[in-house]
Amino acid sequence: MTDASILVAALRDPQSLPLETDWTALIAMARAEQLLGTLAYRLDGLPVPEIVARLFDDARSSAEQGRRIALWEAEMARRTLTPLGCPVVLLKGTAYVAAGLSAGRGRSIGDLDILVPRASLDAVEAALLAAGWEWVKPDPYDDVYYRRWMHELPPLIHRERDRMIDVHHTILPPTARSSPDAAALIADAVPLGNGLSMLSPTDMIVHAATHLLADGDLSGGLRNLWDIHCLIDEFGTAGLDARARHHGLSPAVLRGGRQAHALFGTEIPASWRGWDPLDPWFQRRLLARDGWGRATRPATRFGFYVRSHWLRMPPAMLARHLWTKWRRS
Repeated sequence: MTDASILVAALRDPQSLPLETDWTALIAMARAEQLLGTLAYRLDGLPVPEIVARLFDDARSSAEQGRRIALWEAEMARRTLTPLGCPVVLLKGTAYVAAGLSAGRGRSIGDLDILVPRASLDAVEAALLAAGWEWVKPDPYDDVYYRRWMHELPPLIHRERDRMIDVHHTILPPTARSSPDAAALIADAVPLGNGLSMLSPTDMIVHAATHLLADGDLSGGLRNLWDIHCLIDEFGTAGLDARARHHGLSPAVLRGGRQAHALFGTEIPASWRGWDPLDPWFQRRLLARDGWGRATRPATRFGFYVRSHWLRMPPAMLARHLWTKWRRS
């Protein structure tokens, strides 16, 4: 195979993986897509070469350590923000592991992502700065850009723990073509029993699809698509259509469901399965890895990079932003 189909096949049906698999290619692709821990759990207990078994043991241990670090960072944020009395909703990987969801099993977790009401941003920012977090992007242009046009504060990093936090007030930039209902995301969040919450199941799926297909260039796409697969497998699609329409994100959710169905066999309603002319290009982008884990199909990647900016900003604003960034660089 000349793309990441070997990784997709291993995740989709581990039992079908032959012992003579090209393990070097499979592991390199899994590393590149931040899916090595997930793959290690999927193949746990199956016959693999001894050296691969040792590597998978390490990957599972690393994923468990990452889970503990993510939960500890969430606890530090909880202690800092609870006195403010505002809702704090965990997002993405930290939410998955905090709730014990299948999407969190072996998942690589980077930053701590949280969602808070926009009206609470100033208080949240002040509390985090007082508790040891500091700005990652001190550049004045970047600071103004984030505050005026983005769906989150500029990223912060803790000076002692070296862990980043992204504070969101919604899940898409205000300049994007869709405007999710941030108030509804927070109002319908599910308490975790410790002062923190996670998005409702339907909103988690909507957010995962949005993050993959409406807010980026599909970097790390297979990991995000695996999230969608796991969330749909665990929660189903009841009410998802209506919720996606409410947030104005039906195209992303339906495409995410189609791609998960095509690659991972995710069960989706028959009415979702109509393949549209652009879907093969999305799949081509998702599978763009070679046997060394290197990025391939540069023209396709560049096209999706341009698309990611086009989705985020109107044309005039995009041109001005790119010109400013180029000039400053």
